[in-house]
Amino acid sequence: MMNRRSFLQNAAALTVMSSLPARASTRLPIRMAVEYNMLPDNLPIQQRFQLAKDCGYQQIECPTTSNQVDAEAMKAASEKVGLPIHSVMNMDHWKYPFTSADPAVVEKSLEGARTSIRNAHLWGASTVLLVPGVVNASTSYQDAYIRSQAVIRKLIPLAEELNVTLALEEVWNKFLLSPLEFARYIDEYHSPRVRAYFDVGNVVLYGYPQDWIRTLGKRIVKLHIKDFKFLRGKGGADSVARWVSPGDGDIDWIAIHTALSEIGYQGTATLELDPGDAKYLQEMRHRFDLILSGEMRARA
Repeated sequence: MMNRRSFLQNAAALTVMSSLPARASTRLPIRMAVEYNMLPDNLPIQQRFQLAKDCGYQQIECPTTSNQVDAEAMKAASEKVGLPIHSVMNMDHWKYPFTSADPAVVEKSLEGARTSIRNAHLWGASTVLLVPGVVNASTSYQDAYIRSQAVIRKLIPLAEELNVTLALEEVWNKFLLSPLEFARYIDEYHSPRVRAYFDVGNVVLYGYPQDWIRTLGKRIVKLHIKDFKFLRGKGGADSVARWVSPGDGDIDWIAIHTALSEIGYQGTATLELDPGDAKYLQEMRHRFDLILSGEMRARA
């Protein structure tokens, strides 16, 4: 039986323990990157890289460029500043979709994708972000599925030769609207060179990003980070919403942290937000760190 002295000692110990701060959540082993287009466009290339580095970012994602002078300048800036380019964002997917019925449009899209792959090889980037296709009034869902896979398969040999992964992203393109379908779509390539570039904010309108993360699992090679705010409705036909900075929207970042921890993701995540100055970039970097530490809660 507990005597009075033991009781008082245990009570005192419990009081001390309850006054201690809660143990910090495990920080995810994920590198923090920034989009090149988030940096002030009035700065020269090297200064943009330096600003990103000074604000605490570890890597950067750059857009495709067919200008060899700019491509070499980005490579030089990356090396001089010490900020690796981890991925290349192909920019032709809306204007020249892989899923077009026009062979000339598809060839233009393939040309842009090949330039992206060669940019990645030059810069030492491991991935090229590609949007697989667009469903619209002239392109059915089935046609988009079949055409996109046929076209992307044409890029796999070059990706293998140059050691680059084709990272396919789900966007607001009325295509690949469920995590189960996206997982199957990736698997049907039967190639380690085709993986998923998962954007946390892009699926909130019609799903839960933590569900997508668990379903896609090891298929995820890169992440985009942004938040999503419902201004009216919660995904119905009358919903009004917009993308916002992390913590200002409706995403459950604790659930995201848990899901990423469960699948063991250890790659790079890139902020994809509006551009801004150094103070803004530092604040977004701070919020990014809260997400990876499991301490970000919605401010809304």
